[in-house]
Amino acid sequence: MGTETTNGGAARKQANKTASNAGPFPYARMIGHMDTLDRLDLRFRWGDYGIRVLKCHLAAFPPGHIINFHRHSEYEFHFIAKGKGKVILVDQTFDLHEGLFYLTGPDLVHYQESDEEDPMHELCLHLDIVPLKGDEASAEGWGDSLEAEEAKNCFDALGRLPLSPLVDRFHAMSAFLDAYRVGEEQPTGFYTLLKQAIVQILLRTIRVLDTPNGKPEIPVRDMQFHRYQMATQYIQDNEGLPISLEQVAETIHVSPRQLQRIFRSEGQTTFGEYLEHVRLTGICADLVHTDLPIEEIALNHGFANPNYLYPVFKNKFDLTPNAYRRQHVGDVR
Repeated sequence: MGTETTNGGAARKQANKTASNAGPFPYARMIGHMDTLDRLDLRFRWGDYGIRVLKCHLAAFPPGHIINFHRHSEYEFHFIAKGKGKVILVDQTFDLHEGLFYLTGPDLVHYQESDEEDPMHELCLHLDIVPLKGDEASAEGWGDSLEAEEAKNCFDALGRLPLSPLVDRFHAMSAFLDAYRVGEEQPTGFYTLLKQAIVQILLRTIRVLDTPNGKPEIPVRDMQFHRYQMATQYIQDNEGLPISLEQVAETIHVSPRQLQRIFRSEGQTTFGEYLEHVRLTGICADLVHTDLPIEEIALNHGFANPNYLYPVFKNKFDLTPNAYRRQHVGDVR
């Protein structure tokens, strides 16, 4: 019994390692220890406010997972880092996908559900924000009044965010990774760097309200992110066919060079790496869930020469396709 338990634990660790290395997921570094920052009792002052960080982590939801209707007395920020799902805010239902975020402010009733086919990874920041009074409030001088005004404007803006998911146009999600690196490495200036990362998440979140003249305007797309979404969706829809950088660039009306820049800036990867990731993800699923020959699986996922799959697969997973199938098929069946 002890040996079986140990072997099962090793298999799960290997599966987690394989999943975290399977493709260009920007937050893969956080998968091994998603609650690193939750273990810290992080409190700090910003302007005339005290901020207590209750949660700052990456959550991976199983397919179809439901978090039923509930509320918090604090602010909770939800950033969809990967996958799809839906959220109900009070009585309005919204679809969720990678690149969106929404805020559940104090006492806002909400419900969340992860997609059956493409389950979500969510970056969550849960904050208790306390106005400081009297002697606790900031003093004049050395820029304290400027910081206090900026902090007040930020928290006032949280109350003006629409009751619906928004596009993370100003990359607040990347600040989660900054905070995680600080928490993991604990460099000199650890506390100050963590505080700065949390404040960056707040400031980048409310920047969606910025307009040149302060007046409301027609919503516009972040075209870089929109083109990235179009390109990745095209790859996912056609990964079993011959696909080239030039073909996808022409489809979304940009140059091949510009498309490479979009993949680097929006996905922290390259076109070739992303295409390989999508194909290998499909191949892994077929290895585990079907009995198809490996050569047929390779052809179905865009490898015109099935023999080429073996070195690519071994380089990615440090396993051959046959070994991967033997290791993981038992977990599923």
